[in-house]
Amino acid sequence: MNDAGAPPQDPKDTVNLPKTDFPMKGNLAQLEPRMLGWWADHGIWGKILERRVGHEPFVIADGPPYANGHLHAGHALNKVLKDIVVKYRNLSGRQCDYIPGWDTHGLPIEQAVEKRLKDKKIDKRTLDREAFLTQCREYALEFIDIQRTEFKRLGVLGDWDNPYRTLDFTYEAQEIRELATFARRGMLYRRKKPVYFCLTDQTALAEAEVEYEQHASPSVYVAFPAGPEVAQRVPALAGRNVSFVIWTTTPWTLPANLAIAMNAEYEYVFYALGERVICVAKDLLPRVLAEVKADELEVKTVKVKGSEVSATALVEPERILAYARGDELEGCTYQHVFYPRQGKILLGEHVTLEAGTGLVHTAPGHGQEDYEVGLKYGLDIYNPIRHDGRFDDSVGEWLVGKKVFEANPIVIDVLADKGVLLNGKTDKVEHSYPHCWRCHNPVILSATYQWFIPLDKPLRGGEGKTYRQQVLDEVDRVQWVPSWGQSRIRGMLETRPDWCISRQRSWGVPIPIAYCEGCDEALISPELMENVAAAVEKQGVGVWYRTPVADFLPEGQRVCGKCGKTSFRRETDILDVWFDSACMFSAVLDRRQRIPADLFLEGSDQHRGWFHSSILVSVGTRDVSPYKACLTHGFVVDGKGEKMSKSVGNTVAPEKIIQQYGAEVLRLWVASSDYRNDVRLSDQILKGLSEGYRKIRNTIRYALSNLYDFEPERDAVAAERLLPLDTWARGRLAEVVARVKKAYEAYEFHLVYATVVDFCAGDLSAVYFDILKDRLYTSKTTGEARRGAQTVLHEVATVLLQLLAPIMSFTAEEAWQYLPGKKAESVFLTDFPEPAVKPDAALAERYAKLFAVRGAVQGLLEAARREKMIGSSLEARVVLSASGKAREFLQAHAAELPGLLIVSQVELADGAGEKAQVLAVAQALGEDVKAEVLPARGAKCPRCWTYSEQVAAGASVCGKCQEALS
Repeated sequence: MNDAGAPPQDPKDTVNLPKTDFPMKGNLAQLEPRMLGWWADHGIWGKILERRVGHEPFVIADGPPYANGHLHAGHALNKVLKDIVVKYRNLSGRQCDYIPGWDTHGLPIEQAVEKRLKDKKIDKRTLDREAFLTQCREYALEFIDIQRTEFKRLGVLGDWDNPYRTLDFTYEAQEIRELATFARRGMLYRRKKPVYFCLTDQTALAEAEVEYEQHASPSVYVAFPAGPEVAQRVPALAGRNVSFVIWTTTPWTLPANLAIAMNAEYEYVFYALGERVICVAKDLLPRVLAEVKADELEVKTVKVKGSEVSATALVEPERILAYARGDELEGCTYQHVFYPRQGKILLGEHVTLEAGTGLVHTAPGHGQEDYEVGLKYGLDIYNPIRHDGRFDDSVGEWLVGKKVFEANPIVIDVLADKGVLLNGKTDKVEHSYPHCWRCHNPVILSATYQWFIPLDKPLRGGEGKTYRQQVLDEVDRVQWVPSWGQSRIRGMLETRPDWCISRQRSWGVPIPIAYCEGCDEALISPELMENVAAAVEKQGVGVWYRTPVADFLPEGQRVCGKCGKTSFRRETDILDVWFDSACMFSAVLDRRQRIPADLFLEGSDQHRGWFHSSILVSVGTRDVSPYKACLTHGFVVDGKGEKMSKSVGNTVAPEKIIQQYGAEVLRLWVASSDYRNDVRLSDQILKGLSEGYRKIRNTIRYALSNLYDFEPERDAVAAERLLPLDTWARGRLAEVVARVKKAYEAYEFHLVYATVVDFCAGDLSAVYFDILKDRLYTSKTTGEARRGAQTVLHEVATVLLQLLAPIMSFTAEEAWQYLPGKKAESVFLTDFPEPAVKPDAALAERYAKLFAVRGAVQGLLEAARREKMIGSSLEARVVLSASGKAREFLQAHAAELPGLLIVSQVELADGAGEKAQVLAVAQALGEDVKAEVLPARGAKCPRCWTYSEQVAAGASVCGKCQEALS
């Protein structure tokens, strides 16, 4: 009511128009740093953990990124996925502490430091080991600080002030203690054995540090002159010049040849090739001749059942002089092609007919199978390659000092000069070849003295099974997400060789083993290792190098048990960095949380990396897996699905994405992707996600803008008094909550995103909010109809922010501060919502039918708008006609139809007009319904814009508005 004498109020000024300070645009570049500061100032992370004290913990382990360089898109994918898990678990009632970590030892940091020293014109050789280690430590700490800032900018919450670092003294000490446990269980040995060796970096490599790439190698067929035994066993060869023929793509290994391997069960053929008789596998003879003497083959065509078949055949079959099985030739000798020494024919199951000649050149120092057959036959594990990748003086003056791959053309020239090269000197073969994952150069297999953990030996004090089998048993107890991860890691563990844990570098954790100066016997002492670990915990790894070895020797072990000498020297190799990071479970989780962890989450390459090494160490020292579940994500690729590469120029730096779109959109990219496969990233994808972000933000803003005068404690309407449409909306919200919770639990975050976007764009914006506008804007301000709508809007906004908080963390927190009423300080200090109601199936069916009518009528209204019959939909009157159950349904809900269709009048006629059209609702309503759009009756209400005959008759506003203003 107006005060007496006041001018009459304009009806338009009485409308409850929306208003909010929550910005329409995110302005994420400004919002996100402000929000990071707010979280830090209010100690939100600490409060998250504090409110869950005493709750069941959820332990997620952070596979440490390497402390070298700035972040790339793969880092962002991994860290945001972990952050989503951590935030969801805390919201859902678990205590989930996130302890970030860094991998800090190893070759890349050594190389980076060496480059810095070179730039400063400092010769590394002028530094002692201690000084160099200090430089490496400072470099790692520098990049930890850089990466920590970059990770925090992504909105990742965690214990950033107390991360774990593999260079921490306590971590290094625990790692040595894990090694001591292996020693205690009899699981360490030293042997000269072929391992992958990077010639560029001059160090042994782990299986996980080798990548296979296409490579062009020489292809050589070499004839080794056979000894006299072959003619004694195969009389048809008497007086003949017989040669065993091998094929290799590594001519540089021929100086190390000590034997030739055959398969016992294969049949071998002796073929007269000119003045020489060659021995190859019978089934491979045509392929060998095609490479070395193609004119001795011809193509013959024969008719078979009405068709012609072409096949390669020998021009002169009579050149085949004899056959023999492999086992009949075992022990036959041959003359080495370079040196005055003989080799023998051995038998090996690794010999196949897939390629080559069926006879395998065997150099035990340069191949795993060669090594194994060499052990079986007592061969020397001969390796003429020095640590610097050059030949030693055992190969003769013509090769000494030459680099491995430089030797290939030299060796081929000598083979040709000696007349034992059967094919062309320039022949090449394209094949998959191992490369170093760091420098991307080809690697070699080279036998050097290394430290190993045996896979096929029982653990002392274990279950009696082999170590390998115990690990495989634990793999089968783990939950793998996706499920194919189990077979992948299983296959790798089933076939991998013993673990070479030693590296010939400086920056890392030492292998505390002493050697007798008198006889070179190694002292593998758990007690010595424990003594070193105690010292490292106080002083760092440098203490091993600056302290006399004797100071660490335990009582009773200060005299060599083999020769009786008392002088010892230290091992200078360091532990494989995969052993470093693998000890995270014991150095971090066991001390600060618990093991096994609930979840390890890393890229799919970690089946042969961190997942792999961690379960090896944990089973080796504790007989159990360090994790209950392993979740893997794919690699980040560009929009075309191509691998990202700096050389190609298709990389996308997280920093650039954040500057252009904001970290929130980057987080949406992570959440919206089915990360189980490779994840595409491009500007076009990010633009699409920006649109998704806009839809969600607008949905939240719409709800907040209609709550400016709503106080939940004062104004909320009880559920039983809500209008049916509001009850329907709560039911749909409950379904969304259930679906989203299930998706979070299954780590299917893309379904979270899809479900929420569909709900915002479909159920809310396109339907519920659209219908609600009239009630919110024009109903009585404090009336139950409007307050009921606000009650549901408040619930929708609250629940949406809680559902989205793990993903859209910045926006959820920002919007949370605009919610009216009493609430938690932060959205992260709330509980994840549960479905508030059980959806009413009958009500859902009712609105499914009504919305089917609404959707069909909207098409007719749009057509009427195009034909200029109406402007807005409120200028329309819709006449419906139906019969049977459809008519009964429409009649029952006639009062609700104008509001649902957003028209001024809806009439239900007995018959259809001439221009009435059939609506596509028969499937929903069971019978046909016809509709016709006509101009609305009456005049436009100046307050709500609905057309009313009362206004046409002279009323200032329509009857509905009169009630609202009363």
